Amino acid sequence: MRMILLGAPGAGKGTQAKLLMDKYGIVQISTGDILRENVKTGTELGKNAKSYMEKGLLVPDEVIISMIKERFKKPDCANGFILDGFPRTVAQADALEALLKEMSLKLDACVCVEVPSEELVKRISGRRVCGNCGEPYHIFNKKSKVEGKCDKCNSDLVHRKDDYEETVVNRLKVYQNETFPLLEYYEKRKLVIKVDGLGDINQIFDNIVKLLNNRSGKAAH
Repeated sequence: MRMILLGAPGAGKGTQAKLLMDKYGIVQISTGDILRENVKTGTELGKNAKSYMEKGLLVPDEVIISMIKERFKKPDCANGFILDGFPRTVAQADALEALLKEMSLKLDACVCVEVPSEELVKRISGRRVCGNCGEPYHIFNKKSKVEGKCDKCNSDLVHRKDDYEETVVNRLKVYQNETFPLLEYYEKRKLVIKVDGLGDINQIFDNIVKLLNNRSGKAAH
């Protein structure tokens, strides 16, 4: 099973990715992780990427694609993969399509976990974290016993700038602007599976699996 996983910040994409990995015995491939790993281990591609990063420049698509190619060759990709955070643009989608063709691989699906914007804002802006031990809380779903204090170490809870409502609204706009052309791209290739991201985590997962099985013509197992 080879898929791209799309979902706005707060949509629960990470949770679904873990469940899909366990279900299909596949790996999650994050371009950020690949980049850090190549830089850390000092590969030729990593050195090349680092030269751009040190100048504050974006790493070119061709370098990222070369890293993905090397990642696809590893044995743990034999059963498939979940691509997370790539592609972000139509140009990257074209480059990925060319790479998959070159390696005689094909995508099975582009799974998009959909959650209304107002729910995403509520989910993310309600997050709080302990400034000392890092324990996460939520003003709606996981309140601390004493308001503003951590249950574990009694330190102050922090509302991170990334989780401020205005920041979240901007992040969602960026995501939607990036994702719309990609969805259009993969819809033309009849690969898009849209899943309602509201409700029970396991039910959402069951819906994804059912839709994937329907696509592949396999019976659920």
